Parts: sequence; C-alpha cells; structure tokens
Amino acid sequence: MGCCVSTSSRSTCSSKSYGDTVSPSCLEMGFCGQKRTRRTFSDHVVSLHKLPSLPNRIFTNGKSRSSCIFTQQGRKGINQDAMIVWEDFMSEDVIFCGVFDGHGPHGHLVARKVRDALPIKLLSCLHSCELRQNGSGKACFKGDIKPESGESEKDFSAEDTLNSMWRDAFMKAYKAMDKDLRSHPNLDCFCSGSTAVTIVKQGSNLFMGYIGDSRAIMGSKDNNDLMVAIQLTVDLKPDLPREAERIKRCKGRVFALQDEPEVPRVWLPFDDAPGLAMARAFGDFCLKEYGVISIPEFSHQLLTDRDQFIVLASDGVWDVLSNEEVVEIVSSAPSRSSAARVLVDSAAREWKLKYPTSKMDDCAVVCLFLDGKMDPESDCDEPCFSSATIQSNHSGNPVESDDGQKSEPSLQRNFTVRSSEENENFGGASIDVEDGTSLAEDQNWSGLEGVTRVNSLVQLPRFSEERPNS
Repeated sequence: MGCCVSTSSRSTCSSKSYGDTVSPSCLEMGFCGQKRTRRTFSDHVVSLHKLPSLPNRIFTNGKSRSSCIFTQQGRKGINQDAMIVWEDFMSEDVIFCGVFDGHGPHGHLVARKVRDALPIKLLSCLHSCELRQNGSGKACFKGDIKPESGESEKDFSAEDTLNSMWRDAFMKAYKAMDKDLRSHPNLDCFCSGSTAVTIVKQGSNLFMGYIGDSRAIMGSKDNNDLMVAIQLTVDLKPDLPREAERIKRCKGRVFALQDEPEVPRVWLPFDDAPGLAMARAFGDFCLKEYGVISIPEFSHQLLTDRDQFIVLASDGVWDVLSNEEVVEIVSSAPSRSSAARVLVDSAAREWKLKYPTSKMDDCAVVCLFLDGKMDPESDCDEPCFSSATIQSNHSGNPVESDDGQKSEPSLQRNFTVRSSEENENFGGASIDVEDGTSLAEDQNWSGLEGVTRVNSLVQLPRFSEERPNS
C-alpha cells in the first residue's frame, strides 16, 4: 500500500519560526530551524508492514490528540462509510484527515481501500516532488509560511511553490488511486465507487482535495466573537454547470427522476442506468467514458487564530443538517471528544423527524480541533481505537471492525441500487475480500423502493454482469 513514516521524531523548535535556516525536505516539512538527520524514502518503505500498528492513525470510533471521529451504520445494511485521522502524517505538525462514502454493490470495500491507500499515495507523490526539486537545485519549503511585511517578492513565491507542490501531489495521488481500483484483481468497481474529502493541515496551511458529495466545513469566530460556518468544499453534483457540460460533452446524460426532481443524476447514453448522484468519484468505471471523473478539486487556505475546528462528514449528515447547525452542535458538545458522536446522534434524530418513512443513511464524521487540544477529561469519555488496538485483538470475542461497528449480524444492504433481476438471484453467499466476512446480505440490491431519501445509484446497467474481462 505504500510507505509509512516514522512517528517518533519530534521538532525541537516552533513551526512558526521564520529565521534563515536550512530548508527541510518535503517529507520533513513542519520541522524548521535545525538541520536534521534525514530518513530516506527507502527507510519508510521498509517499515510499510507497520502501517496497521501506527499509534497516531485512527479509523474507528474514538479520538486522537486533536480530533474525534465517529461513524454509525444507517438502516440500509453494512456501513459503506469510512474515515481516518493520521496525526504526525509527515512530521509532528502535519495531520491528514479523510471521509469516504461508498456506493454500489462493493462500495464499502472501495471506501476502505481508498481510506487505507490514498494517504500513502499522497506521501509517495510528495517524495516525487522532493526528488524533482532536489534535482533542479531548488529547496523544498517548510510548511508554515506566512508572508510578512518587508519580505521580498521572491520570498512571497514560497507560498505559491508550496501550494503548487501540494496541488500536484493531490492530483497525482487521486489519479493513481483510481488506476489501482481499475486494475484491482479482487474488487469489482465497475458499478461501485466512493466519494473522498481529504485535508492536510500543515502548520497554518490547510490543503484540501475532494470528489463527490462528502463535505468539509470550518467553525470560525467572526468579529463579534460569534461562531460562524465556512464551507470549505463544494458538493460536486451533476447539475453544476461545469460538471454537466463535461458529462454531456462525453455523451453522458444528466437528469433527475420524476419522483425526486431535486436529485440530478448521471446516466449512460444508451441505458437508464446507473443514475449516479455525483459527478466525480473513485471507481464507477461504467461511467468513466461518459464524463464522470476522479480528478479532485483542490484548494488551499491559510488558517487564522479565529478558526476553531474543521468537520468532515458524509452526506448522511448534510442531507439533514445545515452547515450552521453542524457548527452549533460541535461547538456546544459536552466535550471535544464527544463532538463527532453527538453530531451523528443529532443527524439520526433529524432523519427520524424529517423523513420518518425513509431509512437513515450511513453517517461518518471527523472533527479536527485546530488548536491541537482535547479536553482533559476526555481520556475516559470516549473509547479510542487506533490501528494497533484493532490488529492486536486475537481473541474469540466480538471485536471492532474497521467500519467502527461490532462484528454482529447487520441489516441487509440495499446498496442504493434497484434491480428486480438481482432480487431474484439473491441467496448466494460470498466472501469479503478484505476481512473474510460473509457478504450474503450484499446481494439484495433493491434501490429506490421507499428505502432511502436519496440513493447514490438507481440501478445497475443491464450489461454489467456480462461485460468481458479486459
């Protein structure tokens, strides 16, 4: 899956020191003020097998030093949402966060695969940047760059260079991720896929890459010291003018069903399928020739002291709560460590109130507090499951699975697809290629029959099971 970086290194100086120092490497950005003994990329690759046991990488319900995460299965079956917080991502001052919302028959597997592999690919692309810049005689720049009065015009270009480097890394990492999914030998992504909203906080810099309709917002204080919501990403729906133009230019079709006129979807040119409710996604290769892409939108923002926290969440939250409501819920949570859980609980209540005849969608939430602190009493508020916690449990008792749920029987998944032919064939058991669990329930693909408010897919293309292997 790539390389894993050491989490034992610590900076001995402030990341906000701007003196004339030796510029660190890309893989050590965030360290400054000292020349350090560098680990090579080969050293990181050697430690790849230690990725599941990294103590600062969490992907199940719990908390870290500066964040809390929580996911809850909806009423449709197996949880197709995934999430991750990776602190000390490249150095002490760098954090990676992501939320991934799967859809289609194998959407849960796609979301987990992206969760595990995408951060590694991002590191690899940053390493490529380091090699290019070293080869051209240019130094990489430290992560926390703030232009100050009196700086020369050349100094101002440092931030642009850092921004360009991250943009390039996000673009290449997303492209490599989709390529890997296409060629994966055990994971059929033809009609399955996942959204992704990913951020990297590096000092006072915030870099974001995203596809699909998962969203990131920020809670910040205005001039009156009141909390306000700032939306950081755009829901990449098919009816956005630029998205619709691209899809139609590629012979795809964009329209909404009569019974849900507010939900534009992407359709094949020759079949009323699959009806994907987003314009960009990992996987979904049945639509990749017709305008659906995996190229991320990228943005960069400088954080200020007024910025309090960032919330990443899947559309199970945004379908029932506004940005302002989310900021209010998180800022008024009893403790920081409970904020993600409280937000998901609030979304669950809203689903029951607003859509009593529908089944709640899966919800996944990451709350990152920008001052890097959690409340002192939080140590006993929420259980914290790191990668090491999950991997070390070899007993016969029920354990946490990587979607944050106990390994217990769950409701049958409709997989947001409507197909009467598949309902007739239901009954055969299969094996999860990732964790070996039975996927017998995965065969029930009745999509819009009063099950959910908005489904990511309507039905599978008629040729999907008969397409030749390429």
